[in-house]
Amino acid sequence: MSKQTSVDGTVGKALEILDLIASFGRPVRFSEILTNSPHPKATLYRLVQTLTNQGMLSFDNDRATYQPGIRLVRLAHSAWRQSALAPVARPILDRLAKELGETLHLAQMDEGQVLYVDKRNAAQPIEMFSSAGKSGPGYCTGVGKAIMAFLPTEIQERAIAKQSYYGYTPNTITTADTLRTELDHIAKNGMAFDREEHEPGIICIAVPVLNSKNHALGALSLTSNIQRHSFESLKMHASTLQTAASEISHAAENWQFPT
Repeated sequence: MSKQTSVDGTVGKALEILDLIASFGRPVRFSEILTNSPHPKATLYRLVQTLTNQGMLSFDNDRATYQPGIRLVRLAHSAWRQSALAPVARPILDRLAKELGETLHLAQMDEGQVLYVDKRNAAQPIEMFSSAGKSGPGYCTGVGKAIMAFLPTEIQERAIAKQSYYGYTPNTITTADTLRTELDHIAKNGMAFDREEHEPGIICIAVPVLNSKNHALGALSLTSNIQRHSFESLKMHASTLQTAASEISHAAENWQFPT
């Protein structure tokens, strides 16, 4: 059990269980939850039953499986409307997608990981990992690095410490020191690149969406593959992306987006 969960007591344990069940991406049996949970069987069962009684989990009697409940879905929709950049950015992304005809991502950061909150596919779609609502690593994605480069120092260090540094490709950053050097470079230049760091053949350019204190609320990226684009051709879209990111920032500020 993490130190944070221990400090947060029962609420922390319950949220940990919700995270665990959601991570399966499918209905799960209690035995599967138990295998992957640090809690004793009796404690886990009590927490799961409470979450089910409160509508945060749903139990299928026929299959004896648990999955996220309707109450959790309702809360997620409310959080999406109030705390995600997607609603205010939608018209800007729609316009940008028509103008560029390329794959666009809008992302925010959650505990050091990237959460893709919106996506527009290219006129000729490219198969890739990302999709709206999906999480990805921060250290080897353009949007992740663009966000981390513009975080306050203390928060940035926490995000750096949460990375796994797994080598997805030969180009993946695999140490915290290398990532810090990369983030310094991004902070000076105002843009980040994914150089086939997460998926072979997939490259992108990303820019931060900044608040009035020059801290990142999220990031916007244009993603393609090495058959269609080079880094030089991606750079040609940098100013267009930065203008769109500024528009999203302005819209979020007017909306009093939570920082």
